[in-house]
Amino acid sequence: MSANPFRQARFLASAHRLDQLPADAGREIAFAGRSNAGKSSAINAICDQHGLARTSRTPGRTQQLNVFPLDAQRRLVDLPGYGYAKVPEALRLHWRGVIDTYLRTRGSLVGLVLVMDSRHPLKAFDLDFLGFAEASGRPCHCLLTKADKLTRNEAARTLVAVRRTLARDFPGASAQLFSAMAKAGLDEARKHLAGWLFDGSTEAGSGPAADGR
Repeated sequence: MSANPFRQARFLASAHRLDQLPADAGREIAFAGRSNAGKSSAINAICDQHGLARTSRTPGRTQQLNVFPLDAQRRLVDLPGYGYAKVPEALRLHWRGVIDTYLRTRGSLVGLVLVMDSRHPLKAFDLDFLGFAEASGRPCHCLLTKADKLTRNEAARTLVAVRRTLARDFPGASAQLFSAMAKAGLDEARKHLAGWLFDGSTEAGSGPAADGR
């Protein structure tokens, strides 16, 4: 395994339906988060590639499941952003159903990354997502992005507060500070994700059986 195995990531496909995803085998990690939380930027930083995941100032740019394989057995999946994206209600409902089914039934899904703007963490969607992860037994690692926008003391207080909430309500989740712009928290994030993909480590819990139960 290279010093940064995520540099091997490449774009494979954008899936509008689950049957367009690669075969449900191997190991994959899904990235979720509110629109404009910095999800695509986080993926690019972790993979040390500028244009792997498309970024935009327009919230909701990611409107499909984008698949980035590292090799034949390991993948990253970028889920559509949730929140105030200006998309038609029919499409919003479609994605809600697709993502719910994907998270409940995808046997190769070994871990979830929840991207939250460190200035506005633990919003309603974030709490709902953490609740699902906890109920399903899937480990979830939270990236508190844009930490460079906070002072050192503000960032430290935010991390303590988020970790306190996780320990109380979602013990299967963990959290760290992260900044794609300042390249802060990269080693910690990569180590955590590599544990899921390469070591089979699910410190925060274990995923459902491959049959989706």
